[in-house]
Amino acid sequence: MSSPSTPARGRPARLDPDRTVGTALELLDEAGLDALTMRRLADALGVQAGALYRYFATKQDLLTAMAERMLADAGTPPAAAATPDADWSERLADLARAMRAALLARRDGARVFAGTHSTGPHTLGFAETMIGVLREAGFDDRDAAHTLMAVANFTVGHTLEEQAALRPGSGDPADPERLCQAVTVTPGRFPHLATALPTLTGTDFTAGFEFGLRVLVQGLRTLDRTGHRHGYAAGHGGGGRERS
Repeated sequence: MSSPSTPARGRPARLDPDRTVGTALELLDEAGLDALTMRRLADALGVQAGALYRYFATKQDLLTAMAERMLADAGTPPAAAATPDADWSERLADLARAMRAALLARRDGARVFAGTHSTGPHTLGFAETMIGVLREAGFDDRDAAHTLMAVANFTVGHTLEEQAALRPGSGDPADPERLCQAVTVTPGRFPHLATALPTLTGTDFTAGFEFGLRVLVQGLRTLDRTGHRHGYAAGHGGGGRERS
């Protein structure tokens, strides 16, 4: 008896969105985003390339579905994010960590996710959870929405840089000596930058992520969650009347 992934002799391969996305993610892990083409995916599925467009009109549609699948576990992370009586900041941080872990679990995961706008249940569930944490903490609707975007953009951007610094296919950090050699910094010309170079060219990506996350949370704490913002001008451009 043939399986869904192995067509019976003389019959066309069975094709469905779930299997297509799963196979696309497997190819992503094997060869990276640049090598993932609709033709290569069709070959792996044993179908004609045109058959894929029945479910995904463009490659971008496929990437969006892949991004949605990657967030399958990020909306319900363990630890503080799932504990209602935990501090809102730790719940927020755990959600960001879960998102980073989901992107790191796939080769070029952040590149796939960047620029997609999924409306699937996993993406919406993640957004619902984060906004719920913030609203329960007293943030108004606008601040909660802006925070969601700020945290997501920081997490995706950091993970993009993190994955770019990994050797293709190896998963091992790039050689820090090579990174140092690629940056021509002399103490006489760039004294401050020279002292920071060991950190800038280091490979402790988690430490960098946690620092940025801590800065974000500390900034959020400066918001007065009664609806006023310290030093915040109406109209966002600085030309409006400052809220009292």
